[in-house]
Amino acid sequence: MEVFNTSINGLYIIEPTVFNDERGYFYESFNIEEFANKTGVHFNPVQDNESKSVRGVIRGLHFQKAPYAQAKLVRVVKGEIIDVAVDLRPESETFGQYIAILLNETNKRQFFIPEGFAHGFIVLSDEAIFQYKCNEFYHPEAEGGISYKFVNWEDIAKNKIKKEEFILSAKDKNREIISLEEIKKIFYEN
Repeated sequence: MEVFNTSINGLYIIEPTVFNDERGYFYESFNIEEFANKTGVHFNPVQDNESKSVRGVIRGLHFQKAPYAQAKLVRVVKGEIIDVAVDLRPESETFGQYIAILLNETNKRQFFIPEGFAHGFIVLSDEAIFQYKCNEFYHPEAEGGISYKFVNWEDIAKNKIKKEEFILSAKDKNREIISLEEIKKIFYEN
């Protein structure tokens, strides 16, 4: 596997070594020791989740507040998405900035998102199956999120999808837009 840094400290793009032959392919999707050696991060997943979504679905931008903050290692098994991580670490030089990357069944990339980030994605294919490993269990009382409008989805999707196609849950659609200073107060000064 190869690990690539991004412009935001702590976010990594992982490209697995894929072995292809006439039967298909094989690759190791996660190895705790190799991951730690190549990233310097000790990521010990305790929960593995999967979602299936249709074209235009936006899931996010979600996170869990401390003490149940989650780091995630995400990938697409089927289809294509744009995955987004927003830096909400108040002490970070890149607080409020985000990275968007293309994940699909062909490139088999994975995206590592540490604690302190909001996360979401938009589906570009007819459907997508998305998997993510988390280092903390889901705790509904720690659930948080910021408005999906924080990100310009049409722009990051390179016009592969239009606003009229967006599909969101009622909760995500109705999240209020709040400033970065409000995010610091609400989620980090309690």
